[in-house]
Amino acid sequence: MKEYKVETLIYYSKLTLDSEHIAKSSKQEIQEKLDEYAKNGYKLASTNSTNFGLALYVYLFFEKDI
Repeated sequence: MKEYKVETLIYYSKLTLDSEHIAKSSKQEIQEKLDEYAKNGYKLASTNSTNFGLALYVYLFFEKDI
């Protein structure tokens, strides 16, 4: 049997000439979430993202055997 968790991270776009500013600024937070869940026995099963207005929603889906 498996246990599942979903983590949602939200990032907002800003006016800048750097088209990769969200990727650069979100990398550390996403890595921290991956490390946090790995310490609790979860592994990353899937990811998804969507945008709405100026916001980017990143969904991290984790699973572990129980």
